[in-house]
Amino acid sequence: MIDIQIIRTEPDRVREAMKKKGYDDTRIVDTVISLDTKRRTTVTQLQEIQTAMNTISKEIGQLFRDGKQEEAQQKKAESVKLKEQQKELEELSKTIQEKLDRAQLDIPNIPHQSVPVGKTPNENQVVFQTENLPTFEFPPLPHWELTLMHGLVDFERGSKVTGAGFPFYTGKGARLQRALINFFLDMATEEGGYTEIQAPLFVNAASATGTGQLPDKEDQMYEITRDELFAIPTAEVPLTNFLREEILSQKNLPIQYAGYTSCFRREAGSHGKQVRGLNRLHAFDKVELVHFVEPEKSYEALEVLREDAERILNKLGLPYQRLLMCTGDMGFTQAKKYDLEVWAAGQQRWLEVSSISNFEAFQARRMNIRYRKEGEKKPQYVHTLNGSGLALPRIVAALLENGQQPDHSIVLPKVLHEYTGFDKIGR
Repeated sequence: MIDIQIIRTEPDRVREAMKKKGYDDTRIVDTVISLDTKRRTTVTQLQEIQTAMNTISKEIGQLFRDGKQEEAQQKKAESVKLKEQQKELEELSKTIQEKLDRAQLDIPNIPHQSVPVGKTPNENQVVFQTENLPTFEFPPLPHWELTLMHGLVDFERGSKVTGAGFPFYTGKGARLQRALINFFLDMATEEGGYTEIQAPLFVNAASATGTGQLPDKEDQMYEITRDELFAIPTAEVPLTNFLREEILSQKNLPIQYAGYTSCFRREAGSHGKQVRGLNRLHAFDKVELVHFVEPEKSYEALEVLREDAERILNKLGLPYQRLLMCTGDMGFTQAKKYDLEVWAAGQQRWLEVSSISNFEAFQARRMNIRYRKEGEKKPQYVHTLNGSGLALPRIVAALLENGQQPDHSIVLPKVLHEYTGFDKIGR
């Protein structure tokens, strides 16, 4: 949520930011300004009524003391009318505030000045890329053929038991999943200084609203309507809401959490080769990294978070590229965002494995997460950031495709051997 003061004093800036993010209809800004004006007018009227009631109350007391009973009764009648007006205005103010709060949720975050302006993924900037991509003296196979060959993933039975996009991991495939989860968490806690949290897999609507999944991404989430809960699309939602409605101490910042969860996404309309195999699933595992920082340190924290994710890719020896996302491909809630993509040799394409984002105070304002500077009474909003560290399916795909040998056995990175208990899959 954007600061109402910015919308009030810089509406053109907000409209321009919306257009940069691909929102051509900016009438919501006018709606917010109108509701804010009505709210402030109502508040002023309530203050005036309260002042008048206080004055009349004093007058009534004085009239009774002076023995002027009739005049005192007249003043009491005026006071009753004022109380009725007060009640009506309070109800009106509440209704206006609810409409204002809801309208503000429909305005996307303002992109940082360093974000390139663009409308499509083609306008994202490649700011880093591994120099040498793996080469093979044989035609490398895509991972969906390798997983079938070695009995690592069973897509067919997953489709039978649940539906497309819900695979079974079997044998060494399941062991590799478990190994990667432990490796990612160890990297976060032992080298990155994160506190590990095991989070719930379901959240309420307030939590989904706090991080921006609602009201923007309803169609992407699985909803348990009977219990009014949502299956999490990412651990970002519970981890960031962990501190919702709290005032933090400056001395405790920055706060860094790491959490492994399964994630659930409907991904409606996904089909074709681009989403085949592990490329896009409805249920998958991911380790998420979340930061809570002081505002003036959030862009420094963004680079730290990016380095934490890239460190894992370097340890795994996976070739990757870093994209600086343009305004139109960045998302509703982000102020600045990087994507990390790994090279999948069997498909000859890049696969996204991590998004690293700075939301500034956008999420914190929705969740009312604040901190108090030492020596100051008034708290202010923290800045929140998060990034995948990392998402498993496409990492597995890249490990299999890049590690395959002429006989299509698969050599795993040395760093995983102690986690898997084996160094090779296949002959």
